[in-house]
Amino acid sequence: MGVLAVIAKHLDTIIGPGVVLLYPLYASLRAIETPSPLDDQQWLTYWIIYSFITLFELSCYKILSWLPFWPYMKIVFCAWLVLPVFNGAAYLYDTHLRKYVKMGVAVGGGGISSKYTEEQRKVLQMMSLDARKSVIQYVDKYGWEGVERAIRAAEREAKRG
Repeated sequence: MGVLAVIAKHLDTIIGPGVVLLYPLYASLRAIETPSPLDDQQWLTYWIIYSFITLFELSCYKILSWLPFWPYMKIVFCAWLVLPVFNGAAYLYDTHLRKYVKMGVAVGGGGISSKYTEEQRKVLQMMSLDARKSVIQYVDKYGWEGVERAIRAAEREAKRG
């Protein structure tokens, strides 16, 4: 019974690193190699939330040391964040964080200039950040008419090919 008691008492130090660090590290490395942005969102969000948890622990360690169940709560919460059955990090991003990120982009200057029409802004918002920067540079140099000419030329080439 002594071995089981020791394992139960130190379960957080046995299971914790695997749930909190090893599996997310492995999954993040795999996500880098996939073309889908969904898994990138899941794992970037996880690391951001994990960073906040770590900052919280460092800031409140005196209080948390009095809570014997804190390590177990952290493991359960992190398991919910990382396990593919739940995808908790992506869920938190979609339901709670995304609206603040979008608001921050609009307020912080990462948004799209008001010199574009609503339709043009929608098109630009659908692009990746790198593509958007390139298109905006092209528009600044050649105007939106230049973009439309390039699109028409690409459509003609596609019909030929």
